[in-house]
Amino acid sequence: MIIGSALLLGLFYFPLWDIELIAPQYPEGLGMDIYIDDIKGGTEFDLPNIDGLNHYIGMKKIPKAHEMWEFTVFPIVVGAMAGIGILLGILGFMKKINPKAFLIWLIVMSVLGVLGMYDFNLWLTDYGTDLDPDASIRLLDAEGNPMTYKPPLIGHVKLLNFDVDSWPHIGAYMMFAGMILTFIAYLVGIKSKKKSISS
Repeated sequence: MIIGSALLLGLFYFPLWDIELIAPQYPEGLGMDIYIDDIKGGTEFDLPNIDGLNHYIGMKKIPKAHEMWEFTVFPIVVGAMAGIGILLGILGFMKKINPKAFLIWLIVMSVLGVLGMYDFNLWLTDYGTDLDPDASIRLLDAEGNPMTYKPPLIGHVKLLNFDVDSWPHIGAYMMFAGMILTFIAYLVGIKSKKKSISS
């Protein structure tokens, strides 16, 4: 439980998500790494290049950290959940609490994770669909509607001549591993408690 909760702290150092754009004019790709407190480019030129391209089709600029409330709230939530989880692990090790507390922590963390993904998808939708009507390039889809450029929440999509991939990054895998360890801690705790009752 302690290790699983501590793995959440990796989100302060490693990206949670990665969006990669590859096109003939950018064969090495343009990267956008999403952290819990900021958005950074794969290189120092990636975000300016993405913003430059997006300008022609009317997309907003990639937001700065201070422009999104999520980048203020998410670090607080993650830090609090890591601290609570570590405390629960210590109390569990000392046999001061019921192992069900681990499961409650896991459920709360899962709900927060789902809400975070939902919020991220809303941001991607707004980013790719709320376009400037006076943009230099206005393309229509097969039905004659203005084309949208929403990156996928997860997976691959073709947007104009760009291949766009969106996948979890190291931070997300650390969080997932931490949640698995938490569930294992719950199972071990329940098994240990049953043994102590039967003996």
